[in-house]
Amino acid sequence: MTGSSSFAWRAGGCHCGGVRFEVALPDTVEAQSCNCSMCAMTGFIHIIVAEIRFRMVKGAERLTTYTFNTHTARRFFCSTCGVKSFYRPRSNPDGWSVNARCLDDPDSLRLDISAFDGQHWELHADSLAHLSKEAG
Repeated sequence: MTGSSSFAWRAGGCHCGGVRFEVALPDTVEAQSCNCSMCAMTGFIHIIVAEIRFRMVKGAERLTTYTFNTHTARRFFCSTCGVKSFYRPRSNPDGWSVNARCLDDPDSLRLDISAFDGQHWELHADSLAHLSKEAG
C-alpha cells in the first residue's frame, strides 16, 4: 500500500448485499488491473492488503469457492448474486485482494492503478508479494 500511515475502515460487499466486508485503507491505495483469464473477464481491480486489514462482516455462509490451476488462490463468490468482492490470491496467500469496484465509496480513495501481466503470472507474481506485508 502507498500513502499516509493513517488507515480507515472502508465497507464493501457483493451486489445483493448478502456478503459484507471491511478493509483498512489509506486515502491513496496501490491497485492493480490484471490481464489474466479470470480478471480480464470480471474487471477485478485488485487492492491487496495484509490479513489484519481485512475483516468479514456478514455472509460467510453465503460464500462459494472456486479454484483452478494450482488451487492456491481461493476465489469467494456470493452464492446468491455471483459477485466476487474479495479473494485469497495466489501471489499473496497471507493476505486478501479486495475488488476496488465492490467498495461502497470507491471515489473516496485515490487509486494508483498499475497494469499487472497476469497472463505471464509466474514471471511477475513476486512483484506483488510486498503488498500483503504489514509495515514494520
